[in-house]
Amino acid sequence: MLVYHSSDRCFSSPDVKHSRVALDFGKGFYVTRFKEQAKKYANRFLRTGKDAYLHIFEYSIDSDMRIKIFDSYDEDWLDFVCSCRKGKDIYKQYDIIEGGVANDKVFQTVDLYMAGIYNKEQALQNLTYEMPNNQLCFITQRAIDRCLKFIEYKKFNYE
Repeated sequence: MLVYHSSDRCFSSPDVKHSRVALDFGKGFYVTRFKEQAKKYANRFLRTGKDAYLHIFEYSIDSDMRIKIFDSYDEDWLDFVCSCRKGKDIYKQYDIIEGGVANDKVFQTVDLYMAGIYNKEQALQNLTYEMPNNQLCFITQRAIDRCLKFIEYKKFNYE
């Protein structure tokens, strides 16, 4: 299956070294199954005057990988994302993590929960109305090397 990554740089060999820490699923290389989602993210680069590139990869699951999948914005997802955003390294027990993105609307709920304004029940109640977007985070270089095959990148313009 095809997966997509947006960046302000073009490359053909992704790695885990250039990731920021304290993201939804920890430090890793992020892609999405949804091309439109990647295009929306690419627009963020364009709005700040940077170039934007849409990278396309073929993703094939390797049965030797330790994979965690979150099917919904549930308590397990919320606890995991909050731990990762606090800088904890619980994500390191996996090679690949897949689940919903804490996009702007979802992140507001997560942020209010992490600030103690919402309790867990209130946060989960708000999240039940959200349809999860998609992200896959490749935690280990081994997962990238074995499961992702570079297809191409294209310079992206506003669409």
